[in-house]
Amino acid sequence: MHKERSHTQQKPVSSTLASVGLRLSDWFERWFPDAFALALAAVAVVFVAALAKGSPFVQTAQWFGAGFWDLVAFTMQMSMIVVTGYAVATSPPVYAVIRKLAAFPRNGRTAAAYVGLFSMLASLVSWSFSLIFSGLLAREVTHRVRGADYRAVGAAAYLGVGSVWALGLSSSAALIMAAPASLPDAIEKISGVIPLSQTLGLWQSMLIAASLILVSMALCYYSAPGDAEARGMKEMGVEYKPATQTLETRQTPGEWLEYSPFLTIVVCTMGFLYLIREVATSGPSVILELNHYVFLFLIVGMLLHWRPRSFVQAILGAVAPVGGILIQYPLYAGIVRMMTESGIATQLAHFFVAVSSVHTYPVMIGIYSAFLGLFIPSAGGKWLIEAPYMLEAAKTLNVHLGWVVQTYNATEALANLIHPFWMLPLVGILGLKARDIVGYSMLQFVVHVPLVLFLVWALNYTLQYVPPVLP
Repeated sequence: MHKERSHTQQKPVSSTLASVGLRLSDWFERWFPDAFALALAAVAVVFVAALAKGSPFVQTAQWFGAGFWDLVAFTMQMSMIVVTGYAVATSPPVYAVIRKLAAFPRNGRTAAAYVGLFSMLASLVSWSFSLIFSGLLAREVTHRVRGADYRAVGAAAYLGVGSVWALGLSSSAALIMAAPASLPDAIEKISGVIPLSQTLGLWQSMLIAASLILVSMALCYYSAPGDAEARGMKEMGVEYKPATQTLETRQTPGEWLEYSPFLTIVVCTMGFLYLIREVATSGPSVILELNHYVFLFLIVGMLLHWRPRSFVQAILGAVAPVGGILIQYPLYAGIVRMMTESGIATQLAHFFVAVSSVHTYPVMIGIYSAFLGLFIPSAGGKWLIEAPYMLEAAKTLNVHLGWVVQTYNATEALANLIHPFWMLPLVGILGLKARDIVGYSMLQFVVHVPLVLFLVWALNYTLQYVPPVLP
């Protein structure tokens, strides 16, 4: 009796976190609205806020309607990233790698930590590659590992976009500030060009990324439910199907071109020649620009599938995940227009600047960037809105300008953990809804927020202000 009572009282830390993760997951599955409904609610909240600030009713509605189309190009780019990324990831050579990678985890907890680690490391190279590749890896891992919880593993696959991606090579803000050609004149006159060595290359930035990766992996491991409580793909109502499908036999002479690699070779050769010339003209970083990045994945996907018919089959498989993007991103574009035109965004920024000092400034702009990310979930577009007054205030307070960029990068990703905007491509691949994984990502959010704010505050003491070189 004594031994049984002692065993019951000494519950491991992992069981406590697992219990919290399950409760959060259950609560959000029950109470969290669908992503589309949440987008509509965000529109309504910002609309009412603009009216409360004094904006005319009709004018505010006009801003929303006009802004609805502001992100058409971006919406197309995001859709193409999902489509082409899916095509690359489901090509026979790459999908074979995914299946081999999925064979390593042996239990549910290591499965979640393993997928989370892969997602975060991949996001440091490319957030979009991480989103697609990790989603397919999560499917394969959960299918193979008995006791793997599909919700916990799915949330782990989202960690790249929700934690460290903006501290890596596809950071929108850092790339904008380092490229004179893409830097708006209004920003360049304030800060000048800020090289990557003063943003992504700072050891302080690398320390934040390493800290987040280690802490996130630990949370993935200890919050994953045990075998008895785990819900696999079947329990979540998702049927497992291999991402690649066997190519059927050619039936008619007219299908010869669809099964021949001849046209694939011709088009891919032209595409690679174009990209080689772009790199020779503008440098290797040009590949990270969205248009070039999408184009690269398009031709690589065609080449890996080899036959046009195989490539088309992969594209058809990617259509469902982009549905939410096509209808919801324009709604957020309308939100952006209402916030900027009504002055809400600027007023919020001025408030945080007014109550800041040289040491508290990173924390205040971090809070502001994370909060604004709930309403403007676009890192590059949001930076263009925030940069002029953020950098001007940093100059006044003598705060390291590159650290302002990295503070923005580290904190604006926090909102992604609980915002369904960037979850849409992933949950489309997983066959889930945002509410299914947001409980576990909320647990990450609760830990990430104080950790990131502490790090941007403490590491700011290690940096000295360097006056910008203005044009």
